[in-house]
Amino acid sequence: MKIALFQLDLFWENPEKNRFSIEQKLANLDKDTDIVVLPEMFDTGFSMNPFLLAENRQESAISWMQEMAKKYDILICGSLIIEEGNKYFNRFLAISQTGVLAQYDKKHLFSMAQENIHYAAGNEKIIFNYKSWKIRPLICYDLRFPIWSRNHFDAVGNADYDLLLYVANWPERRVQHWEKLLQARAIENQAYTIGVNRVGTDGNGFSYTGSSMAIDFSGNVMCENKIGEEVILYTHLVKEELDMYREKFPAWKDAD
Repeated sequence: MKIALFQLDLFWENPEKNRFSIEQKLANLDKDTDIVVLPEMFDTGFSMNPFLLAENRQESAISWMQEMAKKYDILICGSLIIEEGNKYFNRFLAISQTGVLAQYDKKHLFSMAQENIHYAAGNEKIIFNYKSWKIRPLICYDLRFPIWSRNHFDAVGNADYDLLLYVANWPERRVQHWEKLLQARAIENQAYTIGVNRVGTDGNGFSYTGSSMAIDFSGNVMCENKIGEEVILYTHLVKEELDMYREKFPAWKDAD
């Protein structure tokens, strides 16, 4: 499976400009791409103004994602500010040509930015299937909490998921945490792990240098970009290699 990691410089609280910028990049997408992954809050940046920016599920951002999925024959993923039931959510959406395949509301809200005041937390673990892959989506601050991302195996080694997928607005000042924790999650869960982060400077003056990366089940970095530039990174995941590794190194058998 081929995945494109869109490391983007986001226009602050400007959905139209962000979507137009992404459309331009999608026009040059490799034709055999299966999944496109966008950063956290990809059309606004990490804003604490949800009442100004929230999308109703039936309105523009959702429709735009489905339009792009149809046009390029892809699954497109990223998080958005969503209003539902008089609450605001930082919601990961995976959208195919036919509509919403999966959604996940961020559980661990970043209290140091008062995200917990402006948004409601989710509490549901989501795993979805796409092209025979089991995928677990998570968002930014979730990365710091390994119990929430824990992969479980049954008695014969069938795992809950094969791919752990993080979207983020993770600032430069703590980017070494991002890099190390992504590798740790891949190793401890014996799963491919992908993290897609933004670059640039947001409306609050915080700087982001990306370090988007794909990591294999043994902690090896398959692709990355640390220099703070807008870029599309591609990675190719091989299910047979994952299965073989789990069989040859079955640490899951000794899990707590």
